[in-house]
Amino acid sequence: MSNITEKIQEELKQARETCEVSGTGSKECAAAWDAVEELQAESSHQKQSKGKNSLEVYCDDNPDAAECRLYED
Repeated sequence: MSNITEKIQEELKQARETCEVSGTGSKECAAAWDAVEELQAESSHQKQSKGKNSLEVYCDDNPDAAECRLYED
């Protein structure tokens, strides 16, 4: 996770420099900030990914166990 955080910081710095040189209304500036937003979105998605809880792991290993039965209405 720290790798993507470092990459975001690098892209933020690059975006600021690009906008300073090219102007805030330039295509280059917009593209640089788009890259920052994409990395931030990826970081957010990675944080949302959750691992399985102990029951889910158990049921993956023992699908026929009573605790893992699924009943349909």
